[in-house]
Amino acid sequence: MRPSPKTAVLAIAAAAIAMAGSAADFADHFEDATLRLDLFQYGDSSTEGMAVDRLIRQGTWAGPVADLVDPLPYGRYIVRLTDPDSGQVLVVTRFDSLFGEYRTTAPAAAGIARVFHETVLLPYPSHPVRLSVAVDPGTGAETPLLETVVDPAAVGIAVEPPRAGTIVVDASIAGDPHDCLDIVIVGEGYTADLVDLFRADLARFAALLLEQRPYADWRHRINLRGVVLPSDEAGCDEPTRGLWRSTSVGASFNTLGSPRYLLTEANRDLRDIAASVPYDTLIVMVNHARYGGGGIYNRGCTFTAHGAFAGYLLLHELGHSFGGLADEYYTSSTAYENLHPPDLEPVQPNITAAPDRAALKWGDLVALETPLPTPWPKERFDTADLAYQEQRRELDETIAWATRAGALGIELDALADAAEQHAQRRVAEVDAFVEASGLAGTVGAFEGAGYLSTGLYRPAVDCLMFSRGVKPLCDVCRRAVERRIRFFADE
Repeated sequence: MRPSPKTAVLAIAAAAIAMAGSAADFADHFEDATLRLDLFQYGDSSTEGMAVDRLIRQGTWAGPVADLVDPLPYGRYIVRLTDPDSGQVLVVTRFDSLFGEYRTTAPAAAGIARVFHETVLLPYPSHPVRLSVAVDPGTGAETPLLETVVDPAAVGIAVEPPRAGTIVVDASIAGDPHDCLDIVIVGEGYTADLVDLFRADLARFAALLLEQRPYADWRHRINLRGVVLPSDEAGCDEPTRGLWRSTSVGASFNTLGSPRYLLTEANRDLRDIAASVPYDTLIVMVNHARYGGGGIYNRGCTFTAHGAFAGYLLLHELGHSFGGLADEYYTSSTAYENLHPPDLEPVQPNITAAPDRAALKWGDLVALETPLPTPWPKERFDTADLAYQEQRRELDETIAWATRAGALGIELDALADAAEQHAQRRVAEVDAFVEASGLAGTVGAFEGAGYLSTGLYRPAVDCLMFSRGVKPLCDVCRRAVERRIRFFADE
């Protein structure tokens, strides 16, 4: 029998807290500096390994100082710093990774091994500490991947200045990094003559973010900074269209084989640029109009800044990378296979495999009169959306073919306009569908979520994590994001 999801999540959180004991006194164990841990992850679907690339001492620690143990179970990789003398767990943080996603793809299942680079930011220890990394697939059973002792006095720990030529822009500063959520927006594909465009884009998206709840409720505890290292060329790589550009962060469409998935594998370059400022979470803003983005928990997110859906992309992808939220849609194609195994309750706070009232993660937000599972016009939605997705795929393939064939700019612009208008019509249809359903604002358990049409459930008929458009997070998702903000704001 599948364990109650609410019980499982609470048990994992309680175990993390119990392992840590009482909160460590920051001043007894750490300096006000950042230990950047760069890692290599490697393997395929059946093998997994991890190795230290390098350790780097960076500037002010941006995270909380009152409690360094994150109790939330999001992220399959668990990092701990432990006092080797007392055994006290001083720090616990978790993350997901691009390698973790790669393991669920067809090439990984075929035994094709790959190596990915990742970074974890930790407070800088004032004495030797034991560093461990383990992986938990969601069962609560951990597999060790890495263990070593970090001596802060070791000559091998690099002390390097941030990347030369990086420009820093303060967008909105609320206070001390220790008491605030610190967000950095890294510009990608902005050439030296486009720095003013970067400044304008930064101001626009900072304002948008701080207008949306729960960020708006906490803007007095949110610092938002921008950094940009001018690129040699504008834009980013587009492999399916045969376009390659020299940029500072190396962002590329077609991540893991999905045409609209936009991330960078040049993680070291990205982190060297971001190191110009203190940050808890990282956003890459790409100077491009094509629809694309991506977000991985505690790794960072990416979005294109100049399309009709740029604002949505920013907010949605930040929901993944910062809030730990899952995708709630299920009709779009993805690169993943079995990202949410059917025999495991997802750890993400906004999807579930057990929609009964006694076990539901968000059961306290569900009215007694709301049936579980919650009926909704799913068949009608699926018919329309699957047709839209097929048409969208055909338009994307046509644009890719035309680009590779050397079509003139005016022809490509017309195709791009047609694709955008097609998407905007579908957004209007979905909004009208939600309004006509009479279910807007209802918290329940609606079947269809996490890339699966059946077997997984989401809290609302529509949400920022379900469909396109700058729209509110549902009550469940908003609460989850606020919990993360509170942790970094030391509240």
